[in-house]
Amino acid sequence: MKKKLGLFIASSLVIFTGIAQEKKWEPTPGLLPNKYQKEQINRKYGMFIHFGINTFHDQEWTDGSKPVESYNPETVDAKQWVATAKAAGMKYIILVAKHHEGFCLWDSRYTEYDVANSPNKTNVIKEVAKECKQQGLELGLYYSLWDRKENADVKDVTADASYNQYMLNQIEELLLITQEYSDIVELWLDGGWVKENYRWPVQDIYSLIKSKAPKCQVGVNWSIGEPGDIDKHPVLPDEQQAYYPIRYFPSDFRLGDPYLPNSKDPKLFVAQGNTYYMPFETTVVLGERWFYNTTDKKYKTLDELEEIYRKSTAQDNILILNVGPNRKGKVKDTDVEVLMSLKKRLKI
Repeated sequence: MKKKLGLFIASSLVIFTGIAQEKKWEPTPGLLPNKYQKEQINRKYGMFIHFGINTFHDQEWTDGSKPVESYNPETVDAKQWVATAKAAGMKYIILVAKHHEGFCLWDSRYTEYDVANSPNKTNVIKEVAKECKQQGLELGLYYSLWDRKENADVKDVTADASYNQYMLNQIEELLLITQEYSDIVELWLDGGWVKENYRWPVQDIYSLIKSKAPKCQVGVNWSIGEPGDIDKHPVLPDEQQAYYPIRYFPSDFRLGDPYLPNSKDPKLFVAQGNTYYMPFETTVVLGERWFYNTTDKKYKTLDELEEIYRKSTAQDNILILNVGPNRKGKVKDTDVEVLMSLKKRLKI
């Protein structure tokens, strides 16, 4: 059941539609990185944070049926999360705001499936944004296009318009929360493969983001298609070649987790008859799971992590390493130890 349904149908629809109609934002074609792409490349190394209802079920993907009451961290130690990233030599954080099951780490007026209806009502987005501002790190957000609760029947094309508006409304909420502290620098979109690419409102999302946070780089997982089949899934990084088509346009950088870029990584891709420069961002877990999982006890070795870092950050590309805070709401001591050892190894 939606909260404030009347507002969802009337007020917010007008607010966003006005933004989208005012200006259609697109990246500028070019053979070299633009100003904000250079800033992203220079960030080089960051932390991915997966935390949410899945943390309490030993599952990576749930389907929206887990009771909201099951999300019950002892605390949300955002200060420790950000301090860990900073101490590890990382320049920014990407926080999962909503994963595939649809559970929101902020109080969203458009759903009851959020922290506001759980035992721990902490607005996680706000707390992490506040800590990033105080500790001098930049913030990005992950948002799943695929929502197994709000849009369970992905084959129902007639539901696209209302669900797409739902996403736009929520992304606008996230922008408003983060702008209290500073603009987000990255929006990491996931789950697009469950529908044809044209059914997602990528242009509207891009225009909304750029109208409020121009420096925010937008990326959609599995970003590149294949000549003759722009929506082919997946086209792995080592299969991508220069001038392959951009699957989700407009966007600013490439994703294809958890794969590393090719040793001769192409940077130029095409859309609508133009050529665009697009760096690659690698996302990798320290262990075997994205979210905290009581069975995840095997870590990558320092040698493996060093090799991942070297390959991922070469060629003007970027690496984010994932941690999954535990049910106490803290980054695990073992994760901290690995990150500090890696910092020492890399001499960051």
